[in-house]
Amino acid sequence: MSVSDNLKRGSVDLLLLTLLSEEDMYGYQLCQELAKRSDGRYKLMESSMYPILYRMIDKGFISDRRELVGKRRTRVYYHIEPKGKEYLSVIENEYLTVVGGILQILGKEFE
Repeated sequence: MSVSDNLKRGSVDLLLLTLLSEEDMYGYQLCQELAKRSDGRYKLMESSMYPILYRMIDKGFISDRRELVGKRRTRVYYHIEPKGKEYLSVIENEYLTVVGGILQILGKEFE
């Protein structure tokens, strides 16, 4: 496992909840938005993402709803819940504190 894999694993909740705090999204849309906003540097496969989404549903951070698209196809949209917004606030602060400390040790600044 690479360093970037470990960093990605530690930030995926933060990033998914951040996107969902802006609007409800479906799985493929979440993956595409992560790649788009990171200029392709952050790629998350759908198969890796769904267990994380299911875990967040179980914890009450998000909910899901099925929506009919076309005649037969359904799409599952994910929605952040109040508990998820609270969790997002906590992990965002923790992340920024840790990253700030790392950058300080490296002699770098937030850009």
